[in-house]
Amino acid sequence: MAHVSALAARPFVPLLTVSLLSGVGYALAFPFMSLFLVKELGASPFATGAFLLCGALSSLVVSTLVGRLSDARAVRRNIMIIASIAGGVGYGLFAVIRTYWLLLLVSVALLSVASALMPQLFAYARQVLERTGSTRASLAISALRTMMSVSWVGGPPLAAVLIDISGFTGLYGAAAVICLLGAGVTAFTLTEPGSAEPTESTTDGTGPRREIAFAAAAFALLQGATSVGVVAMPLYITDVLRGSTSDAGLVLGLCAALEIPLMLAFGALGMRIELRRIVLAGGVVAPAYYGVMLTTSTTWQVAAAQVLHATVISAVMGVGITYFQDIAPDRPGYATTMYTNTMKVSGMLSGPLLALSAVFGYRSAYAIGLVMSALGLLFLLATRRNERVHQVA
Repeated sequence: MAHVSALAARPFVPLLTVSLLSGVGYALAFPFMSLFLVKELGASPFATGAFLLCGALSSLVVSTLVGRLSDARAVRRNIMIIASIAGGVGYGLFAVIRTYWLLLLVSVALLSVASALMPQLFAYARQVLERTGSTRASLAISALRTMMSVSWVGGPPLAAVLIDISGFTGLYGAAAVICLLGAGVTAFTLTEPGSAEPTESTTDGTGPRREIAFAAAAFALLQGATSVGVVAMPLYITDVLRGSTSDAGLVLGLCAALEIPLMLAFGALGMRIELRRIVLAGGVVAPAYYGVMLTTSTTWQVAAAQVLHATVISAVMGVGITYFQDIAPDRPGYATTMYTNTMKVSGMLSGPLLALSAVFGYRSAYAIGLVMSALGLLFLLATRRNERVHQVA
């Protein structure tokens, strides 16, 4: 079968658009969630941690159930539409409600459904790639993931501006509109690709199950370190380094800007070498980043350290999607959901760990990240080699 360029495939233009829109919505809403809870609702460190934990736990449960459903039935496009609408309604309510318990209910009931969008988006892309006969999965998936990095270039700085101009009402109102735009693009430009087709397996499944378990543990720890570092960043810069909210937004945006060329480069490299090597390289850099962050005393030093952080995110979280999909190629929804669930577990960890760092000072968030990333690297080293060979198309 002739190999078709993944990026030239017709559905990839709207997929890139949906990825960008969903990324912008998340980049607006997530980084300042802890600041919103503390400053706007007056939540205690314990209440803030509990809110983030409950939201992540409900998202994990919902996305896992949806992932299993999507591999069995041709419903992936409809799930993407429903998830986008749920995000729009959820963030719209965040714009007007200022009651902690009501917002917790909104987070559990609506934002957990919205969290199913990302795994379904990448699972949809994997099915499109398989139907076109492309062998450029790592590059194409990295391109989609890069759109989310692009959204983080402008998202956090724009979020800081919106907070300064219109408060959190304007911030979450903008996130709601963007999510609904994503729902419209999905509804009018994408068609249902059908359920995943079974592929021939040469193993009894024991190896892949072990590999995905170790990989999931490693990614949960590495992304947990990233999550606690990101949610602590605005508080660390404003409370410890005496910077501004805009400084925090610019630092987060800088990291995302650095990710863009790195993610595309690692995606292209993934067609030539084993993906596990790229992921391991990111795992090695991760402890170095948190070690550097522990020594920072000015905002410019934090900004300079984002070169390391961008390398970690690009190598682990960009290539990681394809890595998980290669472990279970006949179940793209399940594999991608396993990957995104590691992000949700990391979110569950970030809430309580942020509360802990508030007790010892927000610099301690990066000491926590150092320990978690070192443990994640150990799990990566324990993961057996992926024998799948990636050839150039």
